[in-house]
Amino acid sequence: MMKHIVAILWKQIKDTFKNKTLLIQFLMFPAMTLIMENLINMEDMPSHYFCNLFGVMYIGMAPLTSMASIISEEKEKNTLRALLMSNVKPGEYLIGVGLYIWCICMIGAGVIGYAGGYTGADYGEFMLIMGIGILVSLLIGAAIGTWSKSQMMATSLTVPVMMVFSFLPMLAMFNETIEKVAKFTYSQQIYMMINQLGNATFTGEQIGVILGNMLIAVVAFVYAFRRSGLE
Repeated sequence: MMKHIVAILWKQIKDTFKNKTLLIQFLMFPAMTLIMENLINMEDMPSHYFCNLFGVMYIGMAPLTSMASIISEEKEKNTLRALLMSNVKPGEYLIGVGLYIWCICMIGAGVIGYAGGYTGADYGEFMLIMGIGILVSLLIGAAIGTWSKSQMMATSLTVPVMMVFSFLPMLAMFNETIEKVAKFTYSQQIYMMINQLGNATFTGEQIGVILGNMLIAVVAFVYAFRRSGLE
């Protein structure tokens, strides 16, 4: 099992450097955070403003779109079918791809946290929260990628989902009605948790919403897998 997972990991690393669109997904927000945090300084701007905002947008975009894109592309090109015929089990493939994306996104999250000036326990807490958010996005991306028969179909499904989870936290800052809706999404709760670093304990509502979103993503993936499979 570990041999297959490591092989999938290595395959994805090589494929990423060939796929510039996918590579940009991992680099864009860390680079933007570095630039904005170092070049823009306005009065009354909250501390870690760009770090927190871009961090949650990174969670909503990079892992979700990457997971859906990789699975749907390999289904469309029959690469996945060839892997499954080579005794790679679906679980091994999904763990390999998911672990790869989670790790590379965590590297990006580390850059975002560093650019935002987090240190010590706050940095560790920031990384933990980001890791949980990335995991939820991976599950959603896996469900979309498994359901989709082609990369184009995956893109058409991913874009609206990605836009919702990425931009709701930002829109919720300016509109109370949107905020009432956004609080039921994991990305909004992740954003609130990041903003509370070092100042407050996390609430049961925050944890409950994130776990609820995760459960919905798992159910959606199981349904998609039973309906479409990975072939």
